[in-house]
Amino acid sequence: MRVVVDLSRCEGYAQCAFLAPDAFRMHGEEALMYDPNPDDAQRDRVLRAAAACPVQAILVDKLEGRDAPVEAPPS
Repeated sequence: MRVVVDLSRCEGYAQCAFLAPDAFRMHGEEALMYDPNPDDAQRDRVLRAAAACPVQAILVDKLEGRDAPVEAPPS
């Protein structure tokens, strides 16, 4: 899974850090640090954290079925 946080939208409410502390953490009072590629064991927590964000600054791309390499069609 891939996580992207719009840091210009994030207001530091830290709901994500409470719900998924292995993926999101506050550095100081306002700076959010996050893991852009948390492992699938954290999936439920990361999805809950994204849903709980008051300003909807967290985007989660599940990448299901996209990890396989794409082969060129035969010529």
